[in-house]
Amino acid sequence: MLIPAVVTVLDTGADLPRFTFGTVLTGWSLQPVAFVLTVWVAGLYLWGVVTLHRRGDRWPVGRTIAFVPIGMGLFYFATASGLGTYDDTLISVHMVQHMILSMLVPMSLALGAPVTLALRTLPAGPRRWLLVVLHSRVARVLTFPPLTFLLYVISPWALYFSGWYPATLDSTYLHEMMHIHLVLVGCLFFWPIVGVDPLPGKVGYPFRMLLVVLTLPFHAFLGVTIMAEEDIIGGDHYANLHDGPMGSWLPAPIDDQHLAGGILWGSGDLIALVLFGVLFVQWVRQSMQEAKREDRRLDLLEARERAEQERAASARTADGDR
Repeated sequence: MLIPAVVTVLDTGADLPRFTFGTVLTGWSLQPVAFVLTVWVAGLYLWGVVTLHRRGDRWPVGRTIAFVPIGMGLFYFATASGLGTYDDTLISVHMVQHMILSMLVPMSLALGAPVTLALRTLPAGPRRWLLVVLHSRVARVLTFPPLTFLLYVISPWALYFSGWYPATLDSTYLHEMMHIHLVLVGCLFFWPIVGVDPLPGKVGYPFRMLLVVLTLPFHAFLGVTIMAEEDIIGGDHYANLHDGPMGSWLPAPIDDQHLAGGILWGSGDLIALVLFGVLFVQWVRQSMQEAKREDRRLDLLEARERAEQERAASARTADGDR
């Protein structure tokens, strides 16, 4: 159900009702960019899955669930639900949106293996171009783990401690681009770590675990820094909202900012625990697969040795008969 008053998301003069947890589910608004991206990206993925099934090939249901309802579903939820409606009214709400877009959405999209799906369903020409891109120097640079780690940890500092974030509050275009930026930077970091696609930046699981561990202090330090900051990182935007009709229920901007820092700190650690679980399961599965391959290799060697021994015994028997 839509709240009639919630129509224009980025109009800072809009008289939005008091924000509650229920508002997250009832305060939906149509966001054109998020809607188009969700429909197109999820639609292309589902088209690839249907194409595989039509020709008799199988595609893991878990990958489809990870990409479409979880990955793209969370993207649309974060940008078009009450989180999207109030993300420029309360910085604490924006921070919840930030963590969803920068961590949960990229992690889910990576687990959906869209590159593998594209390689299995695209015609020969586009498939060759995709392979060229995957083996290009640009792809190797963009998936180089130390570089993606630096981009991932520096990006939020640049967002909140420069003029970038206040600019996104005053521009619909920059606001939408910020959402996309958070997802893209998150994808660059998470895809080589938890993704199953054939990317050039793949590293061993111990190093992947190390990269995740290294993000924890950066999230914590950024959260604590925002909590301790006495200047409002959104400039005059949040203070000006108190002069309008919403001033009767809006919390003090500095208090809301302190809450936002705590959300960044706490949710970063919680999502990292989920990521550790995903990596552990993947690591165990890979070890089991390698063990099965090694068993098959040893069985094959043993069978070849037995065959050679039988041939040698047959040859000796034939020589004895002569």
